[in-house]
Amino acid sequence: MAKHTFLGGVELYGGKEAAREKPIRTIFPEGEMVYPLLQHIGRPAIPVVAPGDFVLTGQRIAKADGELSADLHSSVSGTVKAIEEREDVSGKWVRSIVVDNDRRYEEIYYPEKRRLSSLGKYEILQAVRDAGVVGMGGAGLPTHIKLDVPQRQRIDYVIANGVECEPYQTGNFRRMVENPAKIINGLKILQKLFPRARSVMAVGDDQAECYALFKQLTREDPQFLVKRLRTKYPQGSERQLIYALTGRTLNAKMLPYEIGCIVLNIDTLVAINQAVMVREPLLTRIVTVGGDAAAAPQNLRVRIGMSYRELLEKAGGLRRAVAMQIVGGPMQGRTLATLDAPVTKRASSLLCLSRDRAREQRETACIRCGRCVLACPNRLVPVELYRDVLKGREDSFISHNGLECNGCGCCSYVCPAKRELSYGIEAMREQVLLQPEKAGDYARRYIGVRHQDAKTAYVEEEFSGTSGAKNTPAGR
Repeated sequence: MAKHTFLGGVELYGGKEAAREKPIRTIFPEGEMVYPLLQHIGRPAIPVVAPGDFVLTGQRIAKADGELSADLHSSVSGTVKAIEEREDVSGKWVRSIVVDNDRRYEEIYYPEKRRLSSLGKYEILQAVRDAGVVGMGGAGLPTHIKLDVPQRQRIDYVIANGVECEPYQTGNFRRMVENPAKIINGLKILQKLFPRARSVMAVGDDQAECYALFKQLTREDPQFLVKRLRTKYPQGSERQLIYALTGRTLNAKMLPYEIGCIVLNIDTLVAINQAVMVREPLLTRIVTVGGDAAAAPQNLRVRIGMSYRELLEKAGGLRRAVAMQIVGGPMQGRTLATLDAPVTKRASSLLCLSRDRAREQRETACIRCGRCVLACPNRLVPVELYRDVLKGREDSFISHNGLECNGCGCCSYVCPAKRELSYGIEAMREQVLLQPEKAGDYARRYIGVRHQDAKTAYVEEEFSGTSGAKNTPAGR
């Protein structure tokens, strides 16, 4: 049993066995492709194509609008059909580029591969920027922003987050088993940026194969550590992960680089490797299709822009009536508003749950059992915060440290009264954070403003699900 962990959290049913041993399968879209211009934290990208233009696979179709934005590339070849409003996973209408897929997948010309030994900081950051890489742990912060930190020599740890603490998700596990060299090389690229830092590969103690594999592959690299962490939710949370591995404490006012740490998701490291070494833009995501209503749970390599409807059809469809479909994990994911929404850079899984798993539960009176307090990984008193929410007391909510909540949903999960603690607390937290005069330094991470003192911007990647999404009842 791994010793690295944190106080609080909950033990969850994993549900990973159905897809865990299924190798990643590549699927190709046949229908039209939809590319929302906002697939990241920050400002939407600006189209550089027009209806009627022919585009190639890998061609840039939208450019970043300033620093806190990201380029967007076509994942197929075809003709730009329209630039118009389309529905996203949450049901919002967002400006998107629509491409009529010709199914030929003609690619742009890729220059000669780079040699890592000849690359400097500027070339690495520019390659990541040009590829449109964003954080794929959920939040979608443009990765070049996260890597361009002041005082690089003060970074002690670059942490590869392979811990999949959300139920059902197995994409990171398959990446580690099937593409370990790309992950390791991604970390070696970051060693060029942060020469004093040690690379830490973080895996769960339910991922014994990954632990043994990475120990073997890095046995001669003194800068590389492989650590096993206790399988518990939310072990993949940035704050809990850093504490478990280093003993360093991060609160919601701080940025990880301020305590000498950089945390990156496994898929983000693979994308960094592809961007820097072979100049490949971010075109695909590994998506786990799971849940008890899915006919064939599996892991798919999906082209960004493909609809969830087509993805589900190619995964074998449903085997029973579905009550809820979730993008992301059942604890932090978002209920899918329409299957016609496109897969984006922030996708990680599509969970199809029957009524047995997604049952509705009636909220009753609090019995003051204290379970929410014991479960909270940030040592808050959720029942007290929820009382502030119900009475609309923002100042009291702030004084009770409500802005330290990271919306993990542990409190709602353990509540015997089935109170929507996490949903209410997160709603008030967002309401306060939109008022910088009240939120103060807490607004720094939420809004993602580039601060002059730090020379960087950052929004945390919390979990393997969709960051900032409403807590769903499916995990209960």
